[in-house]
Amino acid sequence: MKHTIRPGNPMHAQFQALATYQARHFAYAFDAGVATLTLNRPERKNPLTFDSYAELRDLFRALNSATDVKAILLTGAGGNFCSGGDVHEIIGPLTQMTMPELLEFTRMTGDVVKAMRLCPQPIVAAVDGICAGAGAMLALASDMRLGTPLAKTAFLFTRVGLAGADMGACALLPRLIGQGRACELLFTGRAMSAQEGLQWGFFNALHEPQDLLAAAQQLAQQLASGPTFAHGMTKTMLHQEWAMTLDQAIEAEAQAQAICMQTQDFKRAYEAFAAKQKPVFMGN
Repeated sequence: MKHTIRPGNPMHAQFQALATYQARHFAYAFDAGVATLTLNRPERKNPLTFDSYAELRDLFRALNSATDVKAILLTGAGGNFCSGGDVHEIIGPLTQMTMPELLEFTRMTGDVVKAMRLCPQPIVAAVDGICAGAGAMLALASDMRLGTPLAKTAFLFTRVGLAGADMGACALLPRLIGQGRACELLFTGRAMSAQEGLQWGFFNALHEPQDLLAAAQQLAQQLASGPTFAHGMTKTMLHQEWAMTLDQAIEAEAQAQAICMQTQDFKRAYEAFAAKQKPVFMGN
């Protein structure tokens, strides 16, 4: 279950770039500041395994220090996003594990979500077809979600005899779609339709399947070409302010904005405005 970072791997503790990262349990591509992660077991609707969970956790942790990755696109191959944990490679073995082993696993899956929320780069999820279980949690943990009319999102943990409380679902989902709607999905395990997802705020927009990836790439590229240091600050504040009072949040944002005002991107934006030009942000 454990995933080890080997010497020489770009994810070694001292790395500074992830443009040439070689993924082992999903597809990875890098272009113009955007890292694209594609879950690519289409014959099984892209389920997760112990190894792919661990590699996703390690990669998102490594992105904290990546100087070249400005935005992340997360998607699935073959017309589906992710069907969740692999029934044969994860669910079956879990039924034979001891309590300490089970807790190690559930903490690891939660660490994937923690790493996604703590990495500074905005994450865009492109969701088509099945988006279920842990796959739904990967979409939920992303910063923005684009879907298709065919997308079916299900937090189906109760359908396999488990609590809806998995990987932070009870914290994240109510904040996104509201307590009552979250209760319905987490208790029943039913699939949320794409239109419901759009109306409830789960999806930012819907696109036809043939247009989804291009739309997600365009959004990710737009984010990557923006003031990425400031984007990282925005993501940090969105995450931290959940636990703050309004007064604390206002003070934290005052400090965050003062820091951003010291960046060269802030100066570049002013100079471009004065020259009636479009600013070119460098992320510093």
